[in-house]
Amino acid sequence: MAAVLELIAGSYEQITFGYRVKTEGNDWTAKPDFTHHAHTASVSAVAASERFVVTGSKDETIQLYDMKKRTEHGALLHHEGTITCLEFYGSSHLLSGGEDGFLCVWSTKKWECMTTIKAHKGHVTSLSVHPSGKLALSVGTDKTLRTWNLINGRSAFIKNIKQNAHIVRWSPDGDRYVVVVDDKIDIYKLETASVTGTITNPKRISSVKFLNNSVLAVAGDDDTVRFCDVEKAKWVCEFKAHETRVKAVDSLIVDDYCVLLTASNDGYIKMWKLHLKEELEPPVLLGEVNTTARLTCLAVWRPSSVQPISDGPSKAATSEELAQELAKKKRGRAITEKVIVEDESKPKKKKKNGGKKTVKQ
Repeated sequence: MAAVLELIAGSYEQITFGYRVKTEGNDWTAKPDFTHHAHTASVSAVAASERFVVTGSKDETIQLYDMKKRTEHGALLHHEGTITCLEFYGSSHLLSGGEDGFLCVWSTKKWECMTTIKAHKGHVTSLSVHPSGKLALSVGTDKTLRTWNLINGRSAFIKNIKQNAHIVRWSPDGDRYVVVVDDKIDIYKLETASVTGTITNPKRISSVKFLNNSVLAVAGDDDTVRFCDVEKAKWVCEFKAHETRVKAVDSLIVDDYCVLLTASNDGYIKMWKLHLKEELEPPVLLGEVNTTARLTCLAVWRPSSVQPISDGPSKAATSEELAQELAKKKRGRAITEKVIVEDESKPKKKKKNGGKKTVKQ
């Protein structure tokens, strides 16, 4: 049975593209579904949940799209400066980071800003939410890696990393994370919060994506995508994906194989079939589409895209406590929407127009 799938890509040309993908057999076709010019500057970030797609821009706004109703849903106007990163936690919350140094936690029920955290002295360059929903990591231009307790909105741990990192990502099982500085990837173990391995890419890294708990896809300022074994901290496979630099990678699991999605400055979005086995082989091209734009970011939307959520510890306050609890618990039922709560001890950043502008249909 064919899966419902949509590719969402942002561009330097301020346009967001949507392509509906027909996924039958080994020849996938992507047909234009929509183009939207809601931003007045280049699109810098995109994220998708079960229902919504959000895009962030250098125009300081986050645009909302309701994919079930196929309508615009408004704009979030809380940040000052470029929106640098967006990430959904399940279907209930969105986290956003910007050049203003703030992390914002939004409830997707009414699109209210539940809490605003002054995360970094400089820009927030990247964020990642732990699979349990209890912790988030952020990196910024103040040369720090910060761990946030999302139960109370407070900092749980600060690590000086000597350089400005621009990407941070949790592994799917939450026991590892990676921090990217230019062309270098440091692999951390949650239990010890220490580096267990380092690997260097030939070019500056633009995007990374965990395909499973051990394989990390890495794209950079060249035409090649490489796969890293984070347990062994070594490259295991690579292939030429595009004609110019690869700007973004994403992935999803279909049946018994992984689909790797790549977007490039050459305007193409490509879909690759990859079998995640012990000896990785270069993926096979399933399909491609030419947007004719210079792409900046990429996400995949599926109605069933909500990931399993861990039944994490309700009292976890530090990464060490969470590591201990993760060793005891397996993934279970979804955490309720009250997991991320507002830190009332910190003053709120004043919202512009209440944080949301409604777009009339």
